[in-house]
Amino acid sequence: MGTKRPWHDHYPEGVPFWPEFEKITLSQALKKTAADFARSTALDFFGKRIAYQDLNRLVGRFAQGLKNLGVVPGDRVALLLPNIPQVVIANFAIWRLGAVTSPANPLYTERELRHQLNDSSATVLIALDLLLPRLDKVVPQTSIREVIVCHINDYLPFPKNWLVPLVKKDMYRAITPRDHLYQFVDIIKDVNEEETEDKAHWDSLAALLYTGGTTGVSKGVMLTHANLSVNVQQLKMWFSQLEEGRSSILAVFPFFHSAGFTGMQNMCAFCGFTDVLVPRPEPKVIIDIMKKAKPEFVPGVPTIYTGLLNTPAFRQMDHSKIKHFLAGAAPLAKETIKDLMTLTGKGITNVYGLTETSPMATATPSTTLNKTGTVGVPLPGTDMRIVNLEDGTTEMPAGEPGEVAFKGPQVMQGYYNRPGETDAVLKDGWLYTGDIGYVDEDGFLTLIDRKKDMIIASGFNIYPNEIDDILFEHPKVLEACTIGVPDEYRGETVKAFVVCKQGETISEDELIEYCRTKLAAYKVPKRIEFIDELPKTAIGKFLRRELREREITK
Repeated sequence: MGTKRPWHDHYPEGVPFWPEFEKITLSQALKKTAADFARSTALDFFGKRIAYQDLNRLVGRFAQGLKNLGVVPGDRVALLLPNIPQVVIANFAIWRLGAVTSPANPLYTERELRHQLNDSSATVLIALDLLLPRLDKVVPQTSIREVIVCHINDYLPFPKNWLVPLVKKDMYRAITPRDHLYQFVDIIKDVNEEETEDKAHWDSLAALLYTGGTTGVSKGVMLTHANLSVNVQQLKMWFSQLEEGRSSILAVFPFFHSAGFTGMQNMCAFCGFTDVLVPRPEPKVIIDIMKKAKPEFVPGVPTIYTGLLNTPAFRQMDHSKIKHFLAGAAPLAKETIKDLMTLTGKGITNVYGLTETSPMATATPSTTLNKTGTVGVPLPGTDMRIVNLEDGTTEMPAGEPGEVAFKGPQVMQGYYNRPGETDAVLKDGWLYTGDIGYVDEDGFLTLIDRKKDMIIASGFNIYPNEIDDILFEHPKVLEACTIGVPDEYRGETVKAFVVCKQGETISEDELIEYCRTKLAAYKVPKRIEFIDELPKTAIGKFLRRELREREITK
C-alpha cells in the first residue's frame, strides 16, 4: 500500500489509489471475454462485424498456423499492418504461442523497416500485400525467414470485398506462390485445430514496441504481459462509465502505436468493447465511419481534432451517440478543447504517457474541478515526481518546472539490447521521461515541453509548446511548430513554422507582432516560415527534429 498523494483527493468515486491487479495475461483476457461476451461484436470493419467467439476461434487457428511455421515461445513476429482485423487476430495469436509481437509503421522507408526488423531479431513478418515490392528489397537483408501477406479486402463485407480490387486495383496484389511466402487466409483455412495451448506467462515479454523516433533512432521498448495487462486494468478503473460487452471505441490510433495498441486493441479485448477500425485516419474516412458505426468513445490527437473541426461535415453531423472524447499523444490546445466541447456538448479526457509506460501514465478525472490545460493525475498504482533539471534528484515544489518521472507496474523493463540507454532513464524503479512539466497544489500535471526541445536563448529557457499554443490561437493559423535555430549572439533563437488555414493568408510581420502582444520579448519568434504541411509521426506528433535538420542542411 503506497502513501496517499495530493492527487488522490480528485480520483473519480470508487477508484482505488493503490490497487491489487489481477494477474491475467493478454491472451487469457481475450479467452475470458470470448466466454463472457461471446456474441458481442469485437471488431467492426466498414460494417463487417466479428463477434468475440469468432475472433477467439480465428486467433486459435492462426496461432496453430504460426506454430506450424515454427514459431515458438520467445520468437519475435513483426507486423506491418494498418488497423484491419488481421492485426488483432495476429497479435493475440502471437501471445497465445508465448511469442513476442513487434508492430511497425507501414509507412516506414526501407531504411527504417530494415532497422526495426534487424534490431528486434524478428523471424516472421506479417504484412499488407501492397508492401511486397518494398519487402522484396528489405527482407533478404534481415533475419526474417517467413512472410505472411494480408489483403485489406479479406474481411471487408460484401460487396465491398469485390469492389475494392475492381475499383482500386492498386490496393490489391495477386500473390505469386513462392517459398516462404504465405497468405493470411490460407494459414487460417489450412489448420484443423482451433485450440492451441496458451503459453503466455505474466512476467514474459509480450511486445517490443518501438519509440516514435522523434528525437533519434527508434528503440525497442520491452513490455511484458504484466506491464500491458496492468495498464488496461488502470484504464478500466478510470473509465468506469464504459459498459463492458456493449460500449464501442473508434480505433483511430494505429495499433502499431502504443496508444492504439493498449488503449483500443487491448482495452476492447479485456472489456468486450467493440473496436471500430479506422485503417486510414483522415477526416473524411473518420466521419464516414462515425456516421455508420456511431462509436461512443472517440479518441484523437490534436491534428485529428483540428482536421475534424475544420471539416464542415463533422460540424454538421449528429454527435448525440458520442459519450466522451479522449485526447492523447500531445497536449490539446485550449482553443481546440473549447471548440470541441461547444460543438458537441461532450466531455474530454486528456491522457498522457509514453511507450515506456505501456503507454498511459496520467488522465484527467471526469468529475473534478476545471483543470483545462493539464494532462491530469497519475493513474491508480502510479507514483509521480518532478525533479530538478540540473541535478535530476531534487523534487521541485508545486508550480516549479522540472523533469517528469514515474514509478508504477506499467513501466517498461528497458530498451532491447541497449543497457546504457536503459540505465540513463530507469533509476531505482523510476522512469525519467525527458518531458518538462510542473504540478499544482492538487497534483495535476501540466506539460511544458520535451527536455530536448527546450530552446536556450541568451540564458533564458524557452518552451516551444508555449509559442505553438499562442500561434495556434490566431484565427488564420491551422498548425504551428517552433524550434530553436543557431544564433551567433544569443546561442539559439526562435523560429516558427506555420500552416495557414485553407484560403487564409497572413504576413510574417503580422504574426510576429501578434506574438509580441502575448509573449515576453525573448520568447517572440524572430523568424516565421510558412509551409504547406508540417512533418508528423504516424499519429500526428510534430517532428521538430526534422525541422531542425532542414535548418542545418540550409
